[in-house]
Amino acid sequence: VQLQASGGGLVQAGGSLRLSCVASGRAFSSYNMAWFRQAPGKEREFVAAISWSAGITSYAGSVKGRFTISRDNAKNTVYLQLNSLKPEDTAVYYCAAGTSPNLRDRYNYWGQGTQVTVST
Repeated sequence: VQLQASGGGLVQAGGSLRLSCVASGRAFSSYNMAWFRQAPGKEREFVAAISWSAGITSYAGSVKGRFTISRDNAKNTVYLQLNSLKPEDTAVYYCAAGTSPNLRDRYNYWGQGTQVTVST
């Protein structure tokens, strides 16, 4: 499966963005989907994930209550709504697809990333 992320940009603190990730290939609805991010000089970190059926979601503590992950299997798309953005949310955001029951790890397919920059 190939993943194409979009929707990043420059936003002021407190603002919102919605990231999208479109998947091409077969059986999108059978994959768990996730978002990760990597800030300059830091390791990539888990942000949020959603199970293949959309019945289960998982969030990093730092974004819980501010970010919302969702998916539309008919459109082969996963979304990440980012609200109440903080400067520390600045990073390149990557979408990922996988089949591991561990929603926070072991993703096989990765998109190219989209830059989110939050100014003070």
